[in-house]
Amino acid sequence: MKKVLLRIHGRVQGVGYRMWAMDAAKRRGLKGWVRNCRDGTVEALLAGAEANVADMLAACRLGPPVAEVTEIEVQATDMEVGDGFEARATV
Repeated sequence: MKKVLLRIHGRVQGVGYRMWAMDAAKRRGLKGWVRNCRDGTVEALLAGAEANVADMLAACRLGPPVAEVTEIEVQATDMEVGDGFEARATV
């Protein structure tokens, strides 16, 4: 299982990015979470098969139609994940 922590920059809040990410991750069979950050970014933990994580990362570069992603920071992680994929509270 591959696990990565993403920090997504750009116009990614107020555009439905979290709900889009939840749906996209569930369709790919991924586990983890997504949340807004007070600095205007979105953070996501993705866990699953390497090909599915790579596909989700490519999708995150586009996001929902009204989002404008300018940068995604990706780092490997060993953070614990739950059984599904959820939206978390803003941090």
